[in-house]
Amino acid sequence: METTIDGINIRYKISGKGRKYAVILQGWGTDMKLYDSIAADISDQYRVVQFNLPGFSDSDEPNEPWGIEEFAVWFSHFIEALGIKKTTLIGHSFGGRIMIWLSSLSKEELTFEIDSLVLIDAAGIQRRKTPKQKRSIAFYHFKRNLFHFPPVYFFFRDAVDIWQGQQGSADYRNSSPMMKQCMVRAVNNDLTYRLADIHYRTCLIWGDLDTATPLADGRDMEKLIPGADLHVLTGTDHFSFLRKPQEFRDILRSFLC
Repeated sequence: METTIDGINIRYKISGKGRKYAVILQGWGTDMKLYDSIAADISDQYRVVQFNLPGFSDSDEPNEPWGIEEFAVWFSHFIEALGIKKTTLIGHSFGGRIMIWLSSLSKEELTFEIDSLVLIDAAGIQRRKTPKQKRSIAFYHFKRNLFHFPPVYFFFRDAVDIWQGQQGSADYRNSSPMMKQCMVRAVNNDLTYRLADIHYRTCLIWGDLDTATPLADGRDMEKLIPGADLHVLTGTDHFSFLRKPQEFRDILRSFLC
């Protein structure tokens, strides 16, 4: 199915036959179908909404760079357009950022009611750079400025463009120019200060080998979100729900069903 929210056309689907709603918020650059297994895990008791965020997969991009707040406002309008009054939110990676922002708002600021939260290898915590990381960033900026010095760029344009295209994470390299700007705004927004304001039942599920959002992030969220419980899937990475689907299902259903 397709719908247009705030002038942005997106694709979505609803599965399941339960009376309660659950909405899955995806990780950066993924397609909603990646989360079909999560929807299937609870479809006997929930109506599950999956969708592609603006700029993700085949959904329209924002017409200007968005940060977390803009994505959260758009999502609220999407939920309102579907007529959903109350829902559980399930978020993976980047989707967790939007959930943290929304669930830390006061109830008066929300246009719908949140029942509970499931954060899977969620993003949102920005850690201080190590001295090595700071040196690496400084060296990158030095090289970028040198390579884009007009005489250098004039003679070595192709080589410089190839080098520039190899910089950053895979998610960043695979993003369009507009979504790269959105991603920079998102990853530079540390949401740690908002975690203590979350007062919903919260389940955290993490892969112990996750390098994108390391397990230390999950442990910090468990400490800072009142009443949150952390479940660790050993031997799994940033996509823990795909690596150990049965264990993930048992945790999810124990929490929600």
